[in-house]
Amino acid sequence: MVRGAASFDGGKTAVTGQCEISWFSALCDDDYEFLGVPDPKLRSSWEHCRDIVLTAETGGFDNILLPSGYALGIDTTAFAAAIATLVRRIRLLMAVRIGESWPPQLARQIATIDRILGGRLTVNIISSEMPGESLPSAPRYARTVEAMKILKTMLNGEPLDHDGEFWKLKLDPPRIGTVSGKCPPLYFGGLSPDARDAAAQGCDVYLMWPDREEAVRDIIADMKTRAASYGRTLRFGYRAHVIVRESEDEARAYARRLLSKLDAETGAAIRRKSLDSTSVGVTAQAALREAADDEGFVEDGLWTGIGRARSGCGAAIVGDPDQVLAKLRRYQEMGIEAFILSGYPHQAEADLFARHVLPRIEHGPLT
Repeated sequence: MVRGAASFDGGKTAVTGQCEISWFSALCDDDYEFLGVPDPKLRSSWEHCRDIVLTAETGGFDNILLPSGYALGIDTTAFAAAIATLVRRIRLLMAVRIGESWPPQLARQIATIDRILGGRLTVNIISSEMPGESLPSAPRYARTVEAMKILKTMLNGEPLDHDGEFWKLKLDPPRIGTVSGKCPPLYFGGLSPDARDAAAQGCDVYLMWPDREEAVRDIIADMKTRAASYGRTLRFGYRAHVIVRESEDEARAYARRLLSKLDAETGAAIRRKSLDSTSVGVTAQAALREAADDEGFVEDGLWTGIGRARSGCGAAIVGDPDQVLAKLRRYQEMGIEAFILSGYPHQAEADLFARHVLPRIEHGPLT
């Protein structure tokens, strides 16, 4: 489904230019009414995560990220295969952890789930370690580049003759391929020099976490230069939380409510649980939070409070519908073509964004 652009309330200029709008299903025990306060009703389960996906599909979102974490929540690949039988329009952005995967088998899993979906699978590559493994950044990302090359070769239906540092494989492509006969788009994020270089070599959509607008522009410029050095081009995505309410005061009040039961020790413990808690990207999110004002805002409309109880993506776009639309539009003007959004609780916030913002954006799946 592609929705046409519509005028803002009060006759303001319409948002134009199509982008992909995705939501997030909390497979990794990351859903709260009050940040840092576990709620049995919101724990990751088949039923709860299924309901988030179905709400996003009903609301008109184009895609939905199914995150993956070794220590937290439920298995992503198994969930993706199950939910693929229930959805009829929405795409799935299935996260896969390279450190836990054998690429030829992963290619078969991707092709099979894509077939179940009717060709609507996209893949989020995570440059993870094997559980219990400790691999320095450079070889870990070099392994990820090899994996992306193997996946693209096999899922493009080509014979594989790969002689790499991590895998030496000579294989025919799997008998079952994707509906398109091509590898699904590979989404990938990472802020370190090794991560950026890996993205420039192998991914299709480079994902960023929230940052000041000038920093987003700088990252996009850097990634364009890196990709060009390999004779490639990239598309760009932005992963952020969102709080949208009918008025800015209501949105800010809800942000305060989210943090109203969180203490610093609990927040720090939650952040330490993540396997990426010491990464360059997480460190950058912490620095963003430290630079914020007393209410947690680091610039107009960008609130860092969520990062007090979450490792990784730690900031939210906060405001009334016009303000949220204006923020998304500024990112689009920088070159962002895909947004992966979320909010707390995820099902309720998906419905709010779908009613207040989504009908006023021209959007559709990346092609």
